[in-house]
Amino acid sequence: MVVKVSRYCSTIIGRRYSSALPKCDFVPNKYYGPSFQETERIKSVNIPPVMFNLYKKPLVIHQGHMQWLFDHQGRRYLDLFGGIVTVSVGHCHPKVSAALHKQIDTLWHTTNIYRHPRIYEYVEKLTAKFPGDLKVVYLVNSGTEANDLAILLAKAYTGNHDVISLQSSYHGYSSVMMGLTAQQAYRAPIPVPAGIHHAMLPDPYRGIWGGCRDSLSQVPNSCSCIGDCDTSDKYIHQLKELLENSVPAGKVAALFAESIQGVNGTVQFPKGYIRKAKELIGKYGGLFVADEVQTGFGRMGDAFWGFENHGIIPDIVTLAKGIGNGFPLAAVVTTKEIASAHTKASYFNTFGGNPMAAAVGKAVLEVIEEENLQQNCKETGKYFIEKLMALQKIHHVIGDVRGKGLMLSLDLVEPGTKDPLNKPQFANILEMIKDSGALIGTGGRWGNILRIKPPMCINKEDVDFAISVLDQAFNTHSKKTI
Repeated sequence: MVVKVSRYCSTIIGRRYSSALPKCDFVPNKYYGPSFQETERIKSVNIPPVMFNLYKKPLVIHQGHMQWLFDHQGRRYLDLFGGIVTVSVGHCHPKVSAALHKQIDTLWHTTNIYRHPRIYEYVEKLTAKFPGDLKVVYLVNSGTEANDLAILLAKAYTGNHDVISLQSSYHGYSSVMMGLTAQQAYRAPIPVPAGIHHAMLPDPYRGIWGGCRDSLSQVPNSCSCIGDCDTSDKYIHQLKELLENSVPAGKVAALFAESIQGVNGTVQFPKGYIRKAKELIGKYGGLFVADEVQTGFGRMGDAFWGFENHGIIPDIVTLAKGIGNGFPLAAVVTTKEIASAHTKASYFNTFGGNPMAAAVGKAVLEVIEEENLQQNCKETGKYFIEKLMALQKIHHVIGDVRGKGLMLSLDLVEPGTKDPLNKPQFANILEMIKDSGALIGTGGRWGNILRIKPPMCINKEDVDFAISVLDQAFNTHSKKTI
């Protein structure tokens, strides 16, 4: 059964898009789980109240197949968020599922006190994707755990204790990561570890100096610098001021930065900023940690890792989410020299790199290669962002279109301003998109960003459907607000 949508068609710059769901021959299994009402009861009694509902009318998701999700009533939805940028090669991809089933029937768990072959096969294949001396891998279970370990490694290697991240960044949710994360929405009112600082966010759209970025879509009236953006030096100066005022002289351990900010709504930096920031942090004795939790594994299209688009080789790289296509798996990749500093104490991780996770991770890498998904991200992503830019020309609620590959976002605003769209109207748009058969993410400092990070297997027909759904939602929004 498909979602019941009208045959409404929209025209975006001369092309017509049907809002009918693209064809899919997959038939989901019949649902036998708790009813919607029963899930409501269980949630009210047994689920922590901090776990909020994204939609006014929540979904009960029953099954997934590649870029599609099915609810408990058999309705089909195009997944444009990939389980928060986690489903990389497709829901229940047959090769990945087969690798997991084979491993489940062979060996589940031993921990790494024994040498099980899957971890060795996997880390060799994973490190082959990295440049330079990034050849040592810690396998862990989540992005939070990976970033926490990266802090430990940076402090152990440098002997320093102060760590810097960018404003509005998200690096995980734990008592330590809550300090590194610089978004108020994820900061509980409790003390966080000392020695963590937040540098000014170099944001071309809302930043005080603007800037141009590595994207087909630029901020209206932005600069168009050849090579590095001129504004990058101004933001670097602010980072230097932080280092020389808030950090003990020469005592910084690390600077953490995402290649493109994910939770903050695909914020890209002025061209050249990341390279200059890495150079600067090195002069002050620190390491550069690239958080590739959302940007890695070919999603950017032009390169396998987001940091490659910035022309750098980090000292430490953290990975999660798409690394396991939804299976709990994460990693820290660094050099042998940095990892050697960790031998000052014992280290153990019960589940990190278990046979099942390693088998899944290896299969994910193979699928990305065999199905040429990085190239699909480049081509389909280019097509997608061009259509989003066309939408922006006719819907003034879209303040900014940004991103690269299949990591895109729409910044929704009060028309004629850069003020974030108010929450009730944003929620109405989100609900309309869902009811029309597409599931999209949200984010940003003010919660006004539509985040588009689908499984990397989507195609141009899926994009056309998504554009029709967005166009219809924005049209309806405009009529209601006139």
